Amino acid sequence: MKALILSAGLGTRLKPFTDNHPKALAPVNGKTLLEHNIRNLQRFGIYDIVVNVHHFADQIVHTLKANEGFGSRFEISDETDVVLETGGGLKKAIPFFLEEKNILILNVDILSNIDLAKMLSHHEDSQAMATLAVQKRNSSRYLLFREEQERRRLCGWRNVQTEEEKLPCPAMSPSYEEYAFSGIQIVQQAFLHKISQHGKFSLIDVYLSLCCTESIMAWDHTGDLLLDVGKPESLEQAAVLFKN
Repeated sequence: MKALILSAGLGTRLKPFTDNHPKALAPVNGKTLLEHNIRNLQRFGIYDIVVNVHHFADQIVHTLKANEGFGSRFEISDETDVVLETGGGLKKAIPFFLEEKNILILNVDILSNIDLAKMLSHHEDSQAMATLAVQKRNSSRYLLFREEQERRRLCGWRNVQTEEEKLPCPAMSPSYEEYAFSGIQIVQQAFLHKISQHGKFSLIDVYLSLCCTESIMAWDHTGDLLLDVGKPESLEQAAVLFKN
């Protein structure tokens, strides 16, 4: 399986570091977030990666070349002209994944000890179009899932701070559970060709546009370590949680 590491974001929450560097190169225990994620993928036999770049793109490219991909084969999806967010970034990178049965997509600023092998097995057993890693944890935004044949299928989104909701499938059961998205997902090859949006857009918008007709399913990994390294103080927290 080949992985796309989403590394093009501006990282505004990580200022002042991101005033001069991309968030992908933020250090945790002597290794960058990018290296942590690459080496974690290798633990599960994933040695082929695509990295999308925009903010200080040259620094990421130089780091990968200078370190020979930290032992992985890498390709660059160049968004230097305009950052495309998660959905637009995946759509631009489609040519790199034309021979893949499944594609793993993850945010570079997420650190987790999630078992990707179990997640892939669940994804293949369920024959889901997309499998989203989620947890029962506090968040300002939640994905909404309804139970379907002992699995959980996406049916909406909610922002608990603004009370905004997106419920694209009104015919579905009004009974659903809230889960926080972990920024890690596996999609089938067929999913890539169902992305109808253009330009700059999020993957969440794609999932919500397809969930009424396609199986967008949850992989609940509640209890695993997971940290969104989005702020300077979270770098310190990451150094404690992810010593190894």
